Amino acid sequence: MIARRCHNEKPKLRLLWATWAVSLCAALAFQPTQAESYTAEAMWRLKRLSSPGISPDGRVAVVPVTRFDVQRNEGITDLWLVPTKPGKARQLTTAATDDHSPVWSPDGEWIAFVAQRGADRQPQIYVIAVSGGEARRVTNVPTGVIAPKWFPDSRRLAFLSRVWPDLKSWSAMEQRMSAQARSAISARIWDKPPIAHWDRFLDERQVHIYSVGIEGGEPQAITLESGRALDAASAHAGAYDISPDGSEVAFVSDSDPTGIAPNLDIYLLGSDGDAARNVTTDNAANDTMPIYSPDGRSLAFRRQTIKGFDADRAHLMLLDRRDQKLRNLSENWDRSADGLVWSPDSSALFGSIDDAGTQRIYRFDLAGGEPKAITRESSYHSLAVAGSGPVIVGLRHSFNEPPTLVSIIARTGTATKLSNFNDTTLANLTQGQSESVTYPGANGEPVQMWIVYPPDFTADKKWPLYLLLHDETHGVTDSHRWRWNAQVFANWGYVTAWHNFHGSGGFGQAWADSITGEPAVLPYQDTILAAEWLSTQPWIDADRMAAGGGGLAAVVLGKEHPFKTLVAHAARYDMYAQYGGDHGAQPWRHGEFWEDSERFARNSPHLSAADFKTPTLVIHGQLDQRVPVNQGMELFNTLQKRGVPSRFVYFPDEGHWILKPQNSLFWYRTKREWLEQYVKPGPVAPTPPDAAAPPSAKPPDTAAPPAGAPGVPIDATDNAAGSGRQQ
Repeated sequence: MIARRCHNEKPKLRLLWATWAVSLCAALAFQPTQAESYTAEAMWRLKRLSSPGISPDGRVAVVPVTRFDVQRNEGITDLWLVPTKPGKARQLTTAATDDHSPVWSPDGEWIAFVAQRGADRQPQIYVIAVSGGEARRVTNVPTGVIAPKWFPDSRRLAFLSRVWPDLKSWSAMEQRMSAQARSAISARIWDKPPIAHWDRFLDERQVHIYSVGIEGGEPQAITLESGRALDAASAHAGAYDISPDGSEVAFVSDSDPTGIAPNLDIYLLGSDGDAARNVTTDNAANDTMPIYSPDGRSLAFRRQTIKGFDADRAHLMLLDRRDQKLRNLSENWDRSADGLVWSPDSSALFGSIDDAGTQRIYRFDLAGGEPKAITRESSYHSLAVAGSGPVIVGLRHSFNEPPTLVSIIARTGTATKLSNFNDTTLANLTQGQSESVTYPGANGEPVQMWIVYPPDFTADKKWPLYLLLHDETHGVTDSHRWRWNAQVFANWGYVTAWHNFHGSGGFGQAWADSITGEPAVLPYQDTILAAEWLSTQPWIDADRMAAGGGGLAAVVLGKEHPFKTLVAHAARYDMYAQYGGDHGAQPWRHGEFWEDSERFARNSPHLSAADFKTPTLVIHGQLDQRVPVNQGMELFNTLQKRGVPSRFVYFPDEGHWILKPQNSLFWYRTKREWLEQYVKPGPVAPTPPDAAAPPSAKPPDTAAPPAGAPGVPIDATDNAAGSGRQQ
């Protein structure tokens, strides 16, 4: 259950809180005899659902379901067919491989997907009849395929592949790949940026669109001769679309020739290939995610207007394909349009919107008017829409629910659970209650914060705190997270809190832009004020408080704070060294370090090293290109020089995120041992009952969510808003 509470509750409500506490504490104290703690090991037994697809008639969804073999350190993904009205699911693929990216053919007879089976050296497209049978390979592309999509005739497929633009045949590409694999020379050369993206290096290969018949054969290039390649850093299914009549493709390409000032634009091209046409020349910032309306009259896409600001609000734009007129459907709306899909009748779009701590589904009507939220509680993403009604399917999740396939009524937002892949496992796991609160943050502005309580929480005892510090522009939503799972931390015996400090996504443009140029100041103040607010709660032990996260953990380390220990995961430590690693050679929106050295000094944690005194666990992955590994090494070495108790955990085969099952378990285990060394978990001696201010047991309000003033978060009740880059 999710409850909501405001920091300025009136004294006369205390008695009501206490009354609710009696029933809440009794419920939390009771646990089934066979209950198992929600550990990291238990979390890895849960199946993980990925983005679903929906049949053209809206009757059946296809969803990838991944199960993990921790001992073998691998996962296997199968495709399942699930009726969109409650019914029995059917497993469609059973091969011991990863079958992912499923898409329905327009005639509803086939499902195409990507897999690497048998002798495949790279992932290929496979198709399987919806009625069942064996999957058949369609492509044999040496450079591999991603993001398949159907042409409207159900006889051809499009896909993306990273190819060498100077080579015109697949055999030549295969020869080059083999030659590179045999070569003893490992050097790479760049004449312009970008060099890398997140966890991989970029090279001279380009991303292009190809087509292939359903029966196989030689794939044909669509964009290769157009003079434009797709943006290499965002090559996924949302990077291109096919018009409903199959005559045209829309795709995202970087118009900047220098590599230092990215300008993603929408280009249109005949599906048989010709000269690409830029339809967003009026905007110097990024235009992305093109999607054609089912009736073919419109092309929708996302637009940001501030160059070099990843957290900039994304508008929903609509291009009329007949008269080429452009319309902004969200001009006066203070949220970012994302996760967009068209209604089958082309009258509206639905989106999964980061909205004040919850990822809500919104409807955008072409007729105009303010975008309207159709869901309130829980978070939703990966939407797919089809059929009459229409039928919406998506993944619902929260702190208490891993991604679960649901159908949603477009008019009311009512969700119906369709999948039960994790029901048996979850039924035996102890989970803590979660709630949303607000507290007065920096500048006196209210800050929304999520709290997840230990499963055996009682408000008449004092508990330790683990305060989580997210990346700057990532809003914390009511969502299930595999990498930083609040239920796991709560089951260790810590009240776990996550605050949406200044700069967080989902609270409007002014809030997101409030830390631009000064990324350390307001988030630090919000963090200290969160700790102070929590320390005044009778159920928090102010002498047992810890915090952990990314760059903000390094900021806190060198300033006054109440935490007995810190965890710094992939933390930006030296802003000067980070300058060339974060987003490569892109200009910084508010000046370079040689232009404003004082501002950089104010916000670089390494210059506060003289005040480092808090025991700190430092974690970093070698493959991290978002925050290069030297940041973690330098932080650890500095702590050691300062004589501060510290430990460096290094993953040679991981990037910014720790993804492999056994590495993840080691990550959780090491963190738990470190926290227990400095902040003992579990409750201590009770406080007087009449002083307790327990978490709310009040059923959540089901009314439509409040709009929220620009830059001021509202009290709300969930890979990600923005990239985490603030300048």
